[in-house]
Amino acid sequence: MNLESAKRVGLKMNIAMGLLMSFSMSLIGNLSSGHFQIIGFLISFVISTIISIIIGFIIPMGRLGAALCKMCSLKQGSLGARVLESIVSDIIYTPILTAVMVGLAYMMVMKQSGGMAPVTYGQMFLGSFFICLGAGFVIIFIFQPVFLKMFMKKEGIGGPRE
Repeated sequence: MNLESAKRVGLKMNIAMGLLMSFSMSLIGNLSSGHFQIIGFLISFVISTIISIIIGFIIPMGRLGAALCKMCSLKQGSLGARVLESIVSDIIYTPILTAVMVGLAYMMVMKQSGGMAPVTYGQMFLGSFFICLGAGFVIIFIFQPVFLKMFMKKEGIGGPRE
């Protein structure tokens, strides 16, 4: 794989996973709040998409995952490697996205309640965090290899095991 193809695959992965994670986490967060509002969902989705893509540009998830798998003697594409890569991505993305989305939701609750919300930011964060951490792992575990295979095929590159 040449450097330009790898960069294009990495860029596409960053955008696709950023969109998917943002959509999923925004949807889960809004549904789990018990007060789903389309405007809140859309605002959350846009903000978390921007943050996800920025994280993807700052932290090269592919290289980080590959380095960790090499350190743990896991073959790229194996079940163990996929689990490790999913955990790492989840631990990097989920806390940041959850903190921002819960912060946004908390500000809306405080504004609507006149500053007298019956819940604290910490309560909202912890409840949402554990739900999103579990859901994020599953989403990353399932879709990351699917997107990688699809983008590598479009670039004319064999899969990670080849």
